[in-house]
Amino acid sequence: MARTLLSVQILPRTPDGGDVIPYVDRAIEVIQASGLPFRVGPLETTMEGELDELLAVVARMNEEMVRMGCPSVIHQIKIYHNTEGASMNELTRKYDPPAGGGESK
Repeated sequence: MARTLLSVQILPRTPDGGDVIPYVDRAIEVIQASGLPFRVGPLETTMEGELDELLAVVARMNEEMVRMGCPSVIHQIKIYHNTEGASMNELTRKYDPPAGGGESK
């Protein structure tokens, strides 16, 4: 089991001051390509793994933003580390809707 959860929100400054969504989409593609478990939320994406591999994904995201021409990038990061294991599913299980039910309000 992984020992670390890392949530990241990326705020790239686009080269022309345009829409950031294509850049955020590319950052999420970098996360997908990592092969690590992840969950996209409305304001941040959470990944599950070992701290060093999670930080390497954040570095790759940053490198990709620079490659795409962003003059600056802000990453807001939250890290939860547990030596006995950390799981997105375990931390959120009690909030999941019942099977066959809708979203909670």
